[in-house]
Amino acid sequence: MGTTGILVIALAACSGGGGSATVVPPAQPPASSAVPSSTPAQADPVKRALSELSVQEKVGQLFMPVLYGTAADSVSGENQARYGAQTPAKVIDRYHLGGVILFPANIKSVDQVVKLNNDMQKAADLPLLIATDQENGPVSRMSALMTPFPGAARIAATKDVKVSRAVARATGEELRALGVNLDFAPVADVNIDPRNPVIGERAFGDRPAEVSRMVAAAVKGFNDAGVIATAKHFPGHGDTHVDSHTGLPVIDHTRAQWKRLDAPPFKAAIGAGVEAIMSAHIVFPKLDPSGDPATLSKPILTGLLRQELGFKGVISTDALNMAGVREKYGDGEVAVRAVLAGADLLLMPYDLPKAYNAVLAAAKSGRISEQRLDQSVTRLLKLKQARGLLAEPPVASVKEAAKVVRSPAHRKLAASVP
Repeated sequence: MGTTGILVIALAACSGGGGSATVVPPAQPPASSAVPSSTPAQADPVKRALSELSVQEKVGQLFMPVLYGTAADSVSGENQARYGAQTPAKVIDRYHLGGVILFPANIKSVDQVVKLNNDMQKAADLPLLIATDQENGPVSRMSALMTPFPGAARIAATKDVKVSRAVARATGEELRALGVNLDFAPVADVNIDPRNPVIGERAFGDRPAEVSRMVAAAVKGFNDAGVIATAKHFPGHGDTHVDSHTGLPVIDHTRAQWKRLDAPPFKAAIGAGVEAIMSAHIVFPKLDPSGDPATLSKPILTGLLRQELGFKGVISTDALNMAGVREKYGDGEVAVRAVLAGADLLLMPYDLPKAYNAVLAAAKSGRISEQRLDQSVTRLLKLKQARGLLAEPPVASVKEAAKVVRSPAHRKLAASVP
């Protein structure tokens, strides 16, 4: 992909491309020792998988970059420049990645995407979380292949939660058939500011109660399909006219206002069983006076999301290549601070080698404690286990995908939404 393609990815919705980087290869992990069959870890797939990982492999599980190419063995100058390895398969192996995210440049056809995802899974130490941003409407990374379902604003206009659930389920079914197991959707932001340049019609509206109903239904729909839903962007990206891709928004909601305006859809998502929540690159000075964006804020991610709302699943950062999170710290430090704040999944760092090596150094020095690192890796492994990924490597079927993607039933559903 050339410079233009990188810019398109960098500015698109909730994820971006990376910048070129000087590659510092991660140290090769020592061979893992087998766990005796009599230990408790042997009976628990998550504990067993965790016990067999080196610190290098644990750190790799936290990262989800965008890779370049339409096949796992595609040779790409972008991969070489950014990651020090030419193909997606080699990047996955080099950094022991826990996940990857797909963009339109990775997508040509149903058969090709199925093969790409299957081959990337084969290259991984542990089964991958393969993700995309398929919100439908304005942000639809897989639109070249999938049924063109309506976005959140049109769904909300029906005032029917059954429509929200049905569209999310159908979207999830198509993604799963293609080998994608995590969707960065639904948007749980309440679009309070009509000037909002980045949320707008991606949200289910400007009323917390209505947004909450639709978000909960969408989460249930994705769960019905067996695909991981991700409510975003915590603690709320709706009341700003600054785009966090290009700047650092500040929202001056008091704690009481946040509870009334921003929190309800996230509470509803948690109540509906959401398994992942994405952070926002937004400063909330009345929730955390440090001036750090929520992605790097322990009072927000650990205090509000974990402790106050009781969320026990995976916290993902928004894309770490976005300007809103990169203003104060270098790209290595940003990744370390996100982990210390409470994030588990580090999405699309601007400089993967620098971020990986910074987190690895912090883990080895004790700045990120073994307990803290294991917390995040355990959450990610539990998420994979819950979706059956640890039981056996996932394999998508071209035949099944051909039946499910743009099926007559799904096209009829899409057409039925006014």
